[in-house]
Amino acid sequence: MDLDDFDAAIEQLPVENEPSLNAQSPKDAVAYVDAQWYTLVNRRGRWMDLIGDYAGSEPFVVDGEALLQLVLDDPLLALGRKDDVSFQIVHAIYSLERVLHEISRRSTNFEIVFWHENRCPTLLYGDDHYASASRSLARTILFNHLTSLDIPVHTFLDTSDPAWLSYQRHKKPMFVMTNDGGVVEESSSNAHAERVLMQRVFMYTLLSQGVSVTLLKGAEYRDSKILSFVYEQRVDSDPKGRFRDEFWLAVQNASQALAANEKALRGGISTSPLKPAEPLPPRDLAAHLIKDLSQSDASHCEFFYELLQLFVAHILYVPHLGLKERARARVSLPAALTDLVVSSFLPRAFLSLEAGASAVTVDGRVFAALLDFMLRAQDVSLSSLLAPEIATAVDALWSQSNLRAPDFAALRARFPPTTVAQVNGVHEDRRLSLLPFQHPLFDEELAAVRIEADDASEDEEEDPSHLEFNTLFSDTQHWHNHKRAILPPHLGGNDSQGPMNEWQRKRQLRSEQRFMSKLQWQAETLTGAYGTPLQQMVIPSAAAARKSKTGTPPTVKAEDAATSKPAKGAPSKKGKKETLSSADRIRLANQAKKQAKGDESNVHWWKEQLDSIEEKTTSSKIVAIEHLMRNKRTREGWLSVEVRLYRIHLEFLRWLEDPHRESATARDRYSVAIMCMVKDLFDSKELFPTAVKKLAGCMAALGFEEYIDNLADAATISKDDRELHFEFVKVVKSKTGHAVHKWMRITEDPVVWQLRLFGEYMDRSMDSQSDPRVAFKPDAWQRKVLDCLDRNESVLVAAPTSAGKTFISYYAMEKLLRSSDDDILVYVAPTKALVSQIAAEVYARFRKELNGKACWAIHTRDYRVHNPQNCQILVTVPEMLATMLLSPPLARTWTPRIKRIILDEIHTIGQQEGGAVWEQIILLAPCPLIGLSATIGEPEKFNAWLASVQEAHGFKHTFIHHPHRYSHLRKYTYLLQPDDKPAPFNGITEYRKTERMRFVHPISMLSFGARSLPPDFSLEAADCLSLYRAFESFREKLGFDLEALSPTRFFADSKGALLKQKDILRYEAALTKHVSELMESTDPQDPNSVLNGVIKRVSDPVVEKADQRYIPTSREFYQNLITLVSDLQANGDLPALLFNFDRKVCEKMAKAILDVLEKTEAQWRETNLEWKRKVKQWELWVSKAKERERQAERLKKVKKEDENPAAAAEPESSWEASFNPEDPSPQFSFAGTSPAFTKSDLDEEIQALARWSSAPDWALRALRRGIGVHHSGMNKHYRTLVESLYRSGFLRVVIATGTLALGINAPTKTSVFCGDSPYLTALMYRQCAGRAGRRGFDLLGKVVFYGLPMDRCQRLVLSKLPSLGGNFPLTSTMVLRLFNLLQGSNSAPVAQDAIRSMLRLPHISFVSEVGREQLLHHIRFSIDYLRRSGLLDAEGNPINLFGVAAHLYYTEPSNMALVALLRHGVIHRICNQSNIVAAKRDLLLLLCHLFGRRYLPKAYASATYLRNITRKSPSIIVLPPLPEDARKVLLQHEEHIKRVFTGYALAYVSHHAEVLGEDVKLPFSGKTLCNAEKEEASPFREQLLRTSISAVARSPFVATSGHGDSFGSVSELTNTSRRGLHLNEYAIPSMRQYTSVPGQDNNEFALNAYLLDFYTHGQTAALKAANGIREGEVWYLLQDFSLTLKTIRTGLIQLLQKAAANASRADSLAGDEVSDIDSGYGTLDPAEADPDTEGSDAGGESFKRPAGVTDRDWRVFEVLNAVTTEFDEKFRAIWA
Repeated sequence: MDLDDFDAAIEQLPVENEPSLNAQSPKDAVAYVDAQWYTLVNRRGRWMDLIGDYAGSEPFVVDGEALLQLVLDDPLLALGRKDDVSFQIVHAIYSLERVLHEISRRSTNFEIVFWHENRCPTLLYGDDHYASASRSLARTILFNHLTSLDIPVHTFLDTSDPAWLSYQRHKKPMFVMTNDGGVVEESSSNAHAERVLMQRVFMYTLLSQGVSVTLLKGAEYRDSKILSFVYEQRVDSDPKGRFRDEFWLAVQNASQALAANEKALRGGISTSPLKPAEPLPPRDLAAHLIKDLSQSDASHCEFFYELLQLFVAHILYVPHLGLKERARARVSLPAALTDLVVSSFLPRAFLSLEAGASAVTVDGRVFAALLDFMLRAQDVSLSSLLAPEIATAVDALWSQSNLRAPDFAALRARFPPTTVAQVNGVHEDRRLSLLPFQHPLFDEELAAVRIEADDASEDEEEDPSHLEFNTLFSDTQHWHNHKRAILPPHLGGNDSQGPMNEWQRKRQLRSEQRFMSKLQWQAETLTGAYGTPLQQMVIPSAAAARKSKTGTPPTVKAEDAATSKPAKGAPSKKGKKETLSSADRIRLANQAKKQAKGDESNVHWWKEQLDSIEEKTTSSKIVAIEHLMRNKRTREGWLSVEVRLYRIHLEFLRWLEDPHRESATARDRYSVAIMCMVKDLFDSKELFPTAVKKLAGCMAALGFEEYIDNLADAATISKDDRELHFEFVKVVKSKTGHAVHKWMRITEDPVVWQLRLFGEYMDRSMDSQSDPRVAFKPDAWQRKVLDCLDRNESVLVAAPTSAGKTFISYYAMEKLLRSSDDDILVYVAPTKALVSQIAAEVYARFRKELNGKACWAIHTRDYRVHNPQNCQILVTVPEMLATMLLSPPLARTWTPRIKRIILDEIHTIGQQEGGAVWEQIILLAPCPLIGLSATIGEPEKFNAWLASVQEAHGFKHTFIHHPHRYSHLRKYTYLLQPDDKPAPFNGITEYRKTERMRFVHPISMLSFGARSLPPDFSLEAADCLSLYRAFESFREKLGFDLEALSPTRFFADSKGALLKQKDILRYEAALTKHVSELMESTDPQDPNSVLNGVIKRVSDPVVEKADQRYIPTSREFYQNLITLVSDLQANGDLPALLFNFDRKVCEKMAKAILDVLEKTEAQWRETNLEWKRKVKQWELWVSKAKERERQAERLKKVKKEDENPAAAAEPESSWEASFNPEDPSPQFSFAGTSPAFTKSDLDEEIQALARWSSAPDWALRALRRGIGVHHSGMNKHYRTLVESLYRSGFLRVVIATGTLALGINAPTKTSVFCGDSPYLTALMYRQCAGRAGRRGFDLLGKVVFYGLPMDRCQRLVLSKLPSLGGNFPLTSTMVLRLFNLLQGSNSAPVAQDAIRSMLRLPHISFVSEVGREQLLHHIRFSIDYLRRSGLLDAEGNPINLFGVAAHLYYTEPSNMALVALLRHGVIHRICNQSNIVAAKRDLLLLLCHLFGRRYLPKAYASATYLRNITRKSPSIIVLPPLPEDARKVLLQHEEHIKRVFTGYALAYVSHHAEVLGEDVKLPFSGKTLCNAEKEEASPFREQLLRTSISAVARSPFVATSGHGDSFGSVSELTNTSRRGLHLNEYAIPSMRQYTSVPGQDNNEFALNAYLLDFYTHGQTAALKAANGIREGEVWYLLQDFSLTLKTIRTGLIQLLQKAAANASRADSLAGDEVSDIDSGYGTLDPAEADPDTEGSDAGGESFKRPAGVTDRDWRVFEVLNAVTTEFDEKFRAIWA
């Protein structure tokens, strides 16, 4: 379903004709399938976090063959390599387990599947026989190893294997991780093309079956994330029909060619599918090999017997070797011998060994070493080289087989040994000794890992002379604008922007006034938990409050005084009755008089009202009374009771008048309505005896006698009785008390009736009690939270939306505001939309006068309201707070005053973008935290880490988990079937609802095949009853006592009391326990199982019969939206939020609904006579305007004599005055009526939007019809208006992306999920669905699925929340910023405490395996790296380009690469070209390599495809290579980093050798592989020990391929280091990603040139069509890059200013030039920025060249400034 026209964009490009297709050419076939299908799938693919953002905790499949390819293609693995006698299977097993360890650390819910048909890419058939045979044996051994692990492994023949199809239906994997085979170049062999073709067809088949595919090769394992491309496609019932017949013929030919190659290798026999097999003991394996080879063609090969005996000896020898002896460098054998062994002997031997070889019986390097040793041992027999036991065994095997004795002398004569003997070990890097460094705090903390530094270290990098002034850095400037400052003026800061002129002042004032009026209005639309408007609380300043406490005692209100008791321990006068003063007596008498007068007035008023409605019909009376019930008068006192009794009386009358009154449906409807009113009235505090008697009669009439006493006992009943002012309908006989109408009584047990009909009206409190601290009755868990806050503890609260978390934040705020005038509370929200809303809510709740200070402030990257450092409540985004906590000037003055930080939506810590910032806040926080979230998966793990951090800071921490929602969510699917037309729509009033919205019972969801229930699975009362009845149908087959679950028996202990939600939860738990047992014990595929029978019983038969996999086409989706919304309207299910996760689709949906409304309205107005008459009448009225004005003037003159002044206004009160033919007609609008909002208010807002912002015209027209769109690309003012209009009830249909899901106060009745998206995850589903069911408005929320197949809905509802992912927060840049914090704040205590507690944590991150010791090592070597990068001096002071590095912290390692390029003059060389245009383009190209990097899959970037696209598009698509001198500098820098961190690894292992011990365990299974058996000494054993590689930091498993402690790259260092060294590739600033050349460095992906292309042509359409960037993402990406450019420019300006200033003056100013801080990175949602407030780019234009700056340095600034300005102008042009 291409809802966003993304596929249509590329179809509009005039691409070349279909490629020619020769069925005999596999290359043609690959080119054809790529052009027709695969490149388009690539273009649609998304680079995602597979676990956190896509699959969550859902199952997925790893393609076994792809996994083995990944392992066997490793360039470090010595196996099957040309001209190398090796078979290092131990290394291969280690690599396999390492990949499994990486995946399983992030998700354990995966299985491995092998498709036999897919074996060719693993075995490389058609290339070299030696490679194929080596890989074939390795595949068998690796498969056997996999089957021994704790992961399910399955084998199928191919994707059409019925067993696979059954597995797929049963397990429903979310995706398959596989490979795509790579690309076919012109130079590729036919065999390679055949293998790629088969792999493409495999992927195509999987996608056609509806299984998503992701790429295993090239996936990044970063922190808790697995990042890779995700490809999705709709189920295709006819996959073959998509391609020409010649293509399928080519596939068949390729398959046959590969099969022929296989037979050629295997002597005419095909490989059979893999089956687990036990390895043979060494002697048996050797005997099998001798027998098999001596009877095969291999026996004809030259020196067969000599090679066979040596190979047999090696088989018997390997089990006696430990890992260390098997670590061997490549053996240098004579070339001719190597050729003989690898071409004639080993291929056949390896195929034979498949019968039972294992890692402990085969080792190619040991065989080569034995062969080499034999050649060198002149005139010595094999027996004399081996241990006696092994020599005897070899001789015995030989004699048993009757083979001729080998002639080793002839072998030596033919192949004299090479002159170069085996070298011990391999070349090692020259190690770097540490540079000298000292710092009081770090010296103390790093004492445990002290490594001596070399004062005379010669290892310093060559001294670069560019931009190195050794200036100390003071972090004092705004990151995008060098003119703004960190500290406010009252704390000594000074902006360099100069004073504002009159016009600027006015403009700013106007802007502030506009903002405050918006905020005021937004605040008015916010409501408390029960739907009531917020009341502002005026809080006195703490100083004033203290004064008043010490002065006069507070006065007690009279009513309080009357009831107050003497304080405990207060002296009371005994014996004397307390006398009231005469003043008190007068006061009480007056009060009584006033009450009596009020009563009299109420009686009179109430009688009048009753008289006025006397003649009306019952229905009209009900409408009138419900209107009166909103009157303040009827909300208290006896009148409130009587009005509600009258309403019950009317309900009985309506029932009696109903022609179908005796039907079951009528009884259900009326009995529920009456019981709701009766129950509510019993809760009233104003009941009187007559009222209670009438209520008891009502209950008796309905058959609820047994509940009367319980309700009456709990009620508050006044002693004074009153007569009713109306005659209550007679429903019970006065003498007997029996019902007058038998048909009114319910016909089932009251318990069953309550379950069936009364679920949503039950009492929902959870141990609620009154608490003086809050104005409502908090539940037990809420009181626990209050206790924690009162004890100043840290707390993490996990509770679903609507459970009642909101009050926590405001209680903490009120507490702080009352207790101090200086303390600060910081509220952190993940998005700017949420920041604005929280600020509005704070504004609506609190007012506090603080001289010169604000009560609250907002601080985001784009705007600030009030002074963030001079307020008590700061509302901000995480990036801002992290930056402020790391700001040196603030550490002295501001940070110590923070007393509480609230982290709302704390689960966003697990997101790929910006998650690390949350961790930094937690690590740096100087106070207790409040963490709030509705959606933390497996919160215990995260909480354990959070508690450890808080306790390290000295704060007690409590975790409070409340699992229950206040209101239930009922699920519906909106059934759209093929060819469903939209229902006829002629306006809302005439609309007849369809039956498409079908209820989905939660248990019916299990038909999907789920294996367990998620923790938040819940059943309503009615669902419990229907489940029990479904169980009843299978009573005989159930393995448990069903009688115990009978409702009457289960709730026997609640007899006489109405059921509560608490009781239902108990019943639900008992029922679902048995459901879970059934799920575990039955096969979901068995249609006759009890579980499937129960599911069928509770399922809707209409849904059952429908095609549940059907997904509507794009056209059907948009056309039927009007029907969906009209059905919601007809069912009373508006307001509704319609969610889709693509901005463009949200807009198209709104336009589709608007379009129908406008067109239908136009047609109706054309033909409706009544409308035409009305318009004519109005036009006539307008024409008489002058006459009315004259009449008004006359009336004004006679006004004084006129007794009734209101008459003057009367002419204007006609309907014509408010009529406007341009307004939408009510029947063509979904707008609601809102008391808070008049039509003129709306007109005013829309005019302001049209005038001040870029909101499109269609969006404003839609607002008038009650439809809004909310996504982060829409204008900020428009979004705020949408939120407020929605809350006030005017907008009733809002179409949104996830922006409304994160905590925004937009409660709705219904959440609708419209269409699918990869971003619709279990987490996002719960966030969005949680908006439904407004506490205080709805007793029930509804969730509707529209345009999603049923299995997708089931997966969403039943999937568990993924556990939170995290990040490694202590990167090199973070270490640098910590030094800056210490140095710039003169080691402020708050800075020291934060850093100390951070360095003493057991684990720095909740997803990190790094312990404290190792973290300290990492920091010590990060310091050394920063020293060598010229960013830190020997005393820990940040210097030189620190500003650029630190302000771009979120881009690491790109920031470090930029620093290296600046220091080494590469950027100077680029900028100082004579041609300024070339200089700008080259600079931008360089920056595109470093920042805003987006990958393109290899197939999309293939030369053939690019030729086609670039001919017709202005984009070049693939980023040209990095300039050679830049690459060279980065390669040197990479080498440098590698040496620094290799030094770290070696030092750490050497220091902790004893603790770490031998590294002999595999990373995933923990098994030991080489348990060396005892063996006597022998010459060969001594030779092995003498020549083995001694690796310290390298894993001994990898060392078996000949690798010592010399690493090729940082990536290699981190991926092949030994156990216990938890090196994090992404915490070390490696340059590898920038220096690798696509196509050469085993690089899976190319780089997208979208930024360079945009700079060149400025066309977003081209970015969408050719570069494959979705429209919804363009804004984000371009804005991010624009801000990066500004940040670099600011860093450069600061450096040039400092360098130019006099050194001594710079020192003296370092502490004073403090100014305003701002974040270098956007919030989670960068497109939230507001074009209206962000102002144009003025950062660089006004900067004048400082004295002393060289021409070359100045030219760098000029070119960078030009690029920044031009890019920003083009970017602004797209949303202007």
